[in-house]
Amino acid sequence: MSEPAAPARALLAAVAGDRFTELPYRPTAAHRADEGDAPIGWPGYGAARALAARRSGEAEAVVCGLGRVGGGEAVLIAFEFGFLGGSIGRAVGERIAGALITARELSLPVVSLIASGGSRVQEGMFALAQLQRIATQLVRLRAVGLPHLAVLAGPVTGGGWATLGAGADVRLALPGVQVGFAGARVRPPGADPAAYTAEAQAAIGQVDELVPPGDLGPAVARWLSLLTTPAAGPAPPPAALRSVAAPGTGWAAVELARDPARPRADAYLRAYFTERVALGCPDPGLRCGFGRHAGRAVAYVAQLGTATTPAGFRAATRLLRLADRLSVPVLTLVDTPGAANGAEAERDGVGSAIAESIMAVAAATIPVTTLVIGEGGSGGAVALTSPGRTWVTPDSYYSVVAPESAAAVVKRGPEQVRVTADQLRLRPADLVELGVARGIVPVG
Repeated sequence: MSEPAAPARALLAAVAGDRFTELPYRPTAAHRADEGDAPIGWPGYGAARALAARRSGEAEAVVCGLGRVGGGEAVLIAFEFGFLGGSIGRAVGERIAGALITARELSLPVVSLIASGGSRVQEGMFALAQLQRIATQLVRLRAVGLPHLAVLAGPVTGGGWATLGAGADVRLALPGVQVGFAGARVRPPGADPAAYTAEAQAAIGQVDELVPPGDLGPAVARWLSLLTTPAAGPAPPPAALRSVAAPGTGWAAVELARDPARPRADAYLRAYFTERVALGCPDPGLRCGFGRHAGRAVAYVAQLGTATTPAGFRAATRLLRLADRLSVPVLTLVDTPGAANGAEAERDGVGSAIAESIMAVAAATIPVTTLVIGEGGSGGAVALTSPGRTWVTPDSYYSVVAPESAAAVVKRGPEQVRVTADQLRLRPADLVELGVARGIVPVG
């Protein structure tokens, strides 16, 4: 069982300290003139609102304003769970929409501190329509390249999760909070409560970071800094981390790339970035996130030498599209024998996942830099490769398909795999000569 949600003012203080100014609330003319605070005449609704206001000290279930987070200003939206469970009615929707409009007008990022049970039943369809109103403003925020970071302070269910929560660019959560579309009172009988937690959402990549309450302020500031300080121009390729003699044959290049002692993506990421934050990714063979290189933000996708799964490609696509919206250049580190190709991967849509990743690279308006650091196998590699801006390390190879698979495709026996590797022209020097790679990076 999760702890009760912190009051809105406590959440605001955790993120912005005393540097918060509340925005004024001005109801729309329709709200004032027509149904006011009881749009469908729900019995006792006015009294329930008045009691919630007295108990919580807030006029509504959300508090919106401007705050100083780390070194920059942001629009903050904080839910008050003590006001009717942080539920979203018309006044809440208007306040949130107004805050998102203010963010666009001032070119500021948005931080939502969410503790909400979803749409307010006592307002009927007027409440549900607020999800569309909020979504419209979130789309407009995305269109101008401003980031939206959500903190799931919990519980976060129903429309609170399905709009501001799951719809945010980055999602942080306090450990143990309840997160899921279905609230505890409307789930199927016998539903496993463990599936409706921040930890469960993190396991499937829907939560990017679990943050202890005491670390919330620094974590939000770190994320906002990396999302709003993009590097200018393409990310330079990292230096190679191992010196090796140039392979004389294709098979020798394959053996170098498959050497267990070869530096892997984590070593390259540590050497390249001074700090990093990671987006959620359910594929353990892939890293996605934002880091600081030479003082500015660069996004990254890095393969760890395993067959990339459909979930991994979807995570990479999310990173690429987010970085493009925020004008942050991207570095991809390619190292995979190929995409996962078993029955489970097919059932999970591996072909479409690869297609979306390839198209995300092709559609990017920001520069994408690729370094092949090990195996560059087939579609699993090309899905994350930037044409025209690809480099290779001395201990890598890049091929239309792995030599063993290539021999099988052209109906050759295992004894001809090494000859096939030579014919594939997959060595680093071959790739440069053919124009596939721009160069072999030197050892740093």
